[in-house]
Amino acid sequence: MSVEETVQIETGGGELEGDLGLPEGAKGVVLFAHGSGSGRHSPRNRFVAGRLREEGLATFLVDLLTAGEAAEDLETGRFRFDVELLAERVVAATRWLLKDPRTRGLGIGYFGASTGAAAALVAAARLPDAVGAVVSRGGRPDLAGDELERVRSPVLLIVGGRDVAVLEFNREAMRRLPPQTRLEVVPGATHLFEEPGALEEVARLAAGWFARYIGGGR
Repeated sequence: MSVEETVQIETGGGELEGDLGLPEGAKGVVLFAHGSGSGRHSPRNRFVAGRLREEGLATFLVDLLTAGEAAEDLETGRFRFDVELLAERVVAATRWLLKDPRTRGLGIGYFGASTGAAAALVAAARLPDAVGAVVSRGGRPDLAGDELERVRSPVLLIVGGRDVAVLEFNREAMRRLPPQTRLEVVPGATHLFEEPGALEEVARLAAGWFARYIGGGR
């Protein structure tokens, strides 16, 4: 059985909202960093989160923009590629997980999509002792820049086989990431993994990665 609760996180730039899902006896917690123009209600990330909770992992789907920023971004696209801002918000959400009594002591992983994957990798580079694993779905790790070389967490890069440009970005970034990095290509899948069975494969791969690296707590 899993319980989900909406929580608020105070940051220097304002208040963020997140949905914390806690299965009984959670073995770790996965923070979701959403991609361009998306948020905690992303159906794709909610699907993956549901599968992770079935595997005994807590999930934290958090909006990385305040309500005002999200409204402005919808009009202008101003914030969606601001990786530095998004990474700061991932760090703030991670610090909240480290302090909250419900998640304190659990191993922490990041699941990032699109630009959110870059933000997750930057945050992992800045919190090497806190982050046990990172999974990127159709991510843009290249946007993390020089921070890639500071990442110490094991990284799983999942890319659709038909997402040609993003696949190349991931192959290039892999050379700068730690030795435990692995690239998994989902045959026939495009950027959003909308093809039958594609998102299920993403969830399966992610669950296995997190079970391996954060399932035992910190």
